[in-house]
Amino acid sequence: MQAAIEETPEVPQRQIRAVYDDATIRVYQAYSNEVAEAALARGTFVSPPFKMERMTWIKPSFLWMMYRAGWGFKDDGQRRILAIDISRDGFEWALEHGCLSHAEGDAEGSAEVNKDRYPVRIQWDPERDLHLNKLGYRSIQIGLSKEAVSLYVTQWVRAITDVTPLAHEIHALVQAGRPDEARARLPVERVYR
Repeated sequence: MQAAIEETPEVPQRQIRAVYDDATIRVYQAYSNEVAEAALARGTFVSPPFKMERMTWIKPSFLWMMYRAGWGFKDDGQRRILAIDISRDGFEWALEHGCLSHAEGDAEGSAEVNKDRYPVRIQWDPERDLHLNKLGYRSIQIGLSKEAVSLYVTQWVRAITDVTPLAHEIHALVQAGRPDEARARLPVERVYR
């Protein structure tokens, strides 16, 4: 898997960009030390301390994860940034079994109704730059609940890597005013096909 966001002249408003290969796609999550250590030791999430009954959000965008977790400095519950390589079949299943968190032009209020019927929620949030400022296009977040969480933990996860040191290194380069060096360390996220 490679490393820096692929630049395109015009990025569509909604587009999945990720580190992926023929078999897996990388998503990111941030957890406490306890959850991260257990997951790293077992190669998947372990309950407890991981909560199977809770919705868990996976994000293919490294910089959106850095925004959400404050580069791993936001709070103790998001101290460790994990890169989780999951099967592409699992990722596709999640997309096929999801509904939008916020419906657009929803005349019947179906977004709220659908949330109860679907085990996956899809949310599009503004992508972020190296300084964690909003960009003019969005990145996908996928919320897994019910059977989707079980599938994620028991079938989809292929590898878990602690990328907290990488997050801290990139953050330090940004703070030191060395954006080119920071950008060179970013994971290469390509348009997902």
